[in-house]
Amino acid sequence: MKPFESFLAPKLDEFLTYRQSLGYSLDAIRYHLLLFDRYVMEKNAGWHSFQPGFFLEMRSNIKLEKTSVNANIWATRNFFQFLIRQGHMKENPLQDIPLLKKNAIVPFIFSPEQTNQLLTAICKRIRKTKHRFLRDLAFYNVVFLLARCGMRISEPLRLQRHHYRRDDRTLYIEKTKFCKDRLIPIPKAVVSEIENYLSVRRSILPHDDSPFLLVRTDQKPLTDYQIRFLFHKALKDIGLDQPKRVIGNVNFLQPTPHSLRHSFAVYTLLKIKERGDDPQHALPVLAAYMGHSEYKYTSVYLRVTDAISRKDLVDFSLWQERKE
Repeated sequence: MKPFESFLAPKLDEFLTYRQSLGYSLDAIRYHLLLFDRYVMEKNAGWHSFQPGFFLEMRSNIKLEKTSVNANIWATRNFFQFLIRQGHMKENPLQDIPLLKKNAIVPFIFSPEQTNQLLTAICKRIRKTKHRFLRDLAFYNVVFLLARCGMRISEPLRLQRHHYRRDDRTLYIEKTKFCKDRLIPIPKAVVSEIENYLSVRRSILPHDDSPFLLVRTDQKPLTDYQIRFLFHKALKDIGLDQPKRVIGNVNFLQPTPHSLRHSFAVYTLLKIKERGDDPQHALPVLAAYMGHSEYKYTSVYLRVTDAISRKDLVDFSLWQERKE
């Protein structure tokens, strides 16, 4: 962990200690405050330097994406608010520094065919050795839940055995992003995959005492990093591993495990539309199923109707960029 080195180092450390005492994670804010700290050193700045012009110049010198630049301004502004409360400053020099206008974001949407191809590719990667088979099968089940139930990546990793009810065909998901527990019905195909996994697990782990629903051979749950690593290997297998594209003021995101959640929502709404119903009326139900705190967060999926329209938008933007 790199230390702060400017004359503000003691105050920066004190600020982070204060944030930690409130229960906040320090990783992101520390990174941005380190950038500020290095800039203070580079400019040989002192208390007298902290005028709005100093921070406008700092903002223009940050060679990061707009969201990261804004995060840096936010972190630095909060630090100076802390200094005001301590009596070191009378006014916040960043209070009138505007944030950069964010690019529009278009998420990657898997078509149903691409989702099936991805699941097939992951299935083919299941190794038949005793040590690897259960782990790989657990990974397949995690991705299957992301694709068929629209879960966040952390949710299947935290599922415990008693959260799964075979007879009711439900999963209980607790401690979600918005602190909302939810009980969701699951498709028969999901029940079938979970039952198959549990059957294999019983045969490989006769003395199994792990409370988690999906575990490796050592009875430990998979990690977020493992899911992402294996997910991108499977993407390469089917030729879908592609970088994020920034075209003009639009960010076209690369496929990630969270893209399966987006895809689930988009195609659920599309199916409702295809049968002649109004997708708007389904938003509250879909929001509850996906664990959104308000259904306005679910309504954003109406903007990207399907994978084909997204591809057309990317192609058009690339053509427009070449034309200019």
